[in-house]
Amino acid sequence: MTKYSRTADRFNSSTIDPAAAEMLEKANRENVPTTWDRFEKQKPQCGFGDLGLCCRNCLQGPCRINPFGEPKEGICGADADLIVARNLLRTILGGTSSHTDHTYSAIQCLKSAAEGKAPYPIKGTDKIKSVAAKLGIETEGKSDGDVALEIALTALSDFGSYSEEPMKWLKVTVSRDLFEKWEKLGILPKNPDREIRTAMHQTAMGVDGSPVNLLLSALKLGLVDGYAGLQMGTDIQDILFGIPSPVKSEANLGVLSHDKVNIIVHGHMPEISEKIVEWARKLENEAIETGAAGINVAGICCSGNEVLMRQGIPLAGNYLSQELAIITGAVDLMVVDVQCIMPSIMKVASCYHTKVVTTTPVGQLPGAQHIPFTPESADIKAQEAVRMAIAAFGKRGPAKVQIPVHKSEAWGGFSVEAITGALSMLDAQNPLKPLVDNIVAGNVLGAVGVVGCNNVKVTQDQSTIELVKELLANNVLVVATGCTAHALAKYGFLSPEGAKKYAGEKLLAVLTAVGEAAGLGGPLPPVLHMGSCVDNSRIGDLLGALAAYLGVAIKDLPVAASAPELQHEKAVSIGTWAVTLGVMTHVGVVPPILGSPLVSKVLTNDVEGMTGGKFYVETDPHQAAQGILNHIRIKRRALGI
Repeated sequence: MTKYSRTADRFNSSTIDPAAAEMLEKANRENVPTTWDRFEKQKPQCGFGDLGLCCRNCLQGPCRINPFGEPKEGICGADADLIVARNLLRTILGGTSSHTDHTYSAIQCLKSAAEGKAPYPIKGTDKIKSVAAKLGIETEGKSDGDVALEIALTALSDFGSYSEEPMKWLKVTVSRDLFEKWEKLGILPKNPDREIRTAMHQTAMGVDGSPVNLLLSALKLGLVDGYAGLQMGTDIQDILFGIPSPVKSEANLGVLSHDKVNIIVHGHMPEISEKIVEWARKLENEAIETGAAGINVAGICCSGNEVLMRQGIPLAGNYLSQELAIITGAVDLMVVDVQCIMPSIMKVASCYHTKVVTTTPVGQLPGAQHIPFTPESADIKAQEAVRMAIAAFGKRGPAKVQIPVHKSEAWGGFSVEAITGALSMLDAQNPLKPLVDNIVAGNVLGAVGVVGCNNVKVTQDQSTIELVKELLANNVLVVATGCTAHALAKYGFLSPEGAKKYAGEKLLAVLTAVGEAAGLGGPLPPVLHMGSCVDNSRIGDLLGALAAYLGVAIKDLPVAASAPELQHEKAVSIGTWAVTLGVMTHVGVVPPILGSPLVSKVLTNDVEGMTGGKFYVETDPHQAAQGILNHIRIKRRALGI
């Protein structure tokens, strides 16, 4: 096995996280390969793939287009524009399928809970009322369970619709101007499963030969992701588990414990992670009886975000830290479900005492213990998993345990309801007014949603941190979700102290006024944690509320989105939804579209004339920050502020 040599220098080529750097050194000493080693072995990566110029959609290929000569067409005659457009649509299909399947599982869980078949108390009573109101479901004289069941059945009806009507969840969520714009473009989705099936057919060999038509379908799939995935998923999960509210916790590998049973929840499905947290608390005495000081649960990826914002569970790390958590030697059990789980964790776990549990039919790993979770069996299965962790605690190899000291205070749970609740302390009758007044006055220049993943192609966390530093220094309000939120948590951006360190003078004054009015005794964090990947819908809700208050379209707001280190197909589908909303969306890793000048031009320029949004590709975080700031200033001037 090839060894590698890395130092604990925060700014080395792999990561700026000192905890991650420490674990990379440990992995090197113990000869445990990580994702960075596998990346090195992949170099040089395929140039055709980087440009999107390879096609294997039939068995005549794979075909490759040479951007500098021949061949200029695949065997079937598909040129660069067509191949790149088809590949992009298939990428968005992957992301959209991930989110809609996640949401479908949440709907099934809510349905079973509402029918009394699953051990989930329905906690989001306020959300039941608001979702029922927008869906036109009568609540008078009905129990919360009865209304929740109607909501679940309405959600399922969108997936089972045979009509030509647009998705109900989209229709009742978006503004009339957006609905009419998408209707004119012909991109309103109907049954989400049908749209996914149709797009897969459309990209098959010998079907759609029009790159522009394929790109319109990409916009449609972005809407499927936005409303059958993000919006519906967040609404359903808030009904099941409660609307998040601000909660204080910690972040980074230092949250692991030397003397407690350590359980990591990793993936995206809160119906599983919530039960692990519940039973870890209930079975703590069993752990103490075996010699542990208790049970410590920490999260990785979006499962971590879910249990942070509702349960105060600490964040162990983002996507690129999942192997490193095991390398500490202190993780007794990692419970995984779906999405962003590296198969490599099994090889890493085999070097330590760590047990890995898989929980879903579509997310299994050879060598892991499979404990199939269903809503009905959740209590039994969660107990089984937690007891596995307790048993594993006694098998730790003390000589292999090395927990970094690095951790930071982190506040999570800034749902739209929590944000407007804090603002209502300044103006109870009109909560958005203080925020809008400060935007108009220039105290808040604008707002940016910074979201997405880690990508081993770029230094872990660095692009995110550098971009956000510059935005905050220029008085831009930042909200974050997903693995980007983890990154910002690790460096103190999700703490009130971070406001004093990073926020511009005007922004700090606003954060302090709101924080003190809300009873925090100081400023809000400079970056507001809004949740997991599916919770990007919260950002859409906030933008919609601001646009309605000002009487303008979302495209006219001084806002932007950014995914500085995207890697997953989901990030592309989320970004497409944001562009379709009318938001300029920055990506910091070049997507595989540069092989087609047509596709590149449509996505970074022409689409703005259709939706009001566009993609902005810039790999340098400082240049990207300046591009975003310029965009915000242009939008402010157009509004006359």
